[in-house]
Amino acid sequence: MEIDHVAVVVKDLEATLRFYTHELGFKEIFREVVYDQGVETVGLAAGGSFVELLLPLDEDSAIARYRGEAAAKLHHTAYRVGDIEAKLAELRTAGVRLIDQHPRKGAHGSLIAFLHPKATGGVLIEICQPAKP
Repeated sequence: MEIDHVAVVVKDLEATLRFYTHELGFKEIFREVVYDQGVETVGLAAGGSFVELLLPLDEDSAIARYRGEAAAKLHHTAYRVGDIEAKLAELRTAGVRLIDQHPRKGAHGSLIAFLHPKATGGVLIEICQPAKP
């Protein structure tokens, strides 16, 4: 598997985006609201992967509570797979605890599923199948 993206939940999307694009030199490649996930997301090109900035749409949401009072906080790492259904079946067979038993729609037309942090040593991991071009 390859890294698809690293997601950072932010308090101020525009300020964080300015830092990543102006000071760090990243290029914005997409921006969208993913209502099912309760976030506005901006993707920044990072080689063959990207950095995903996540702004909670509701400050009472779980993702906003996770960020707390921090300006930004690492949320998850996503690994790219070619067949998410097959990977989830493989993980279930191996006894890995999953948050998502079946894929759901993610940003940029991808299919995603999360592994439970208790199965990964405390790290939130997303399995991601990018949309077909």
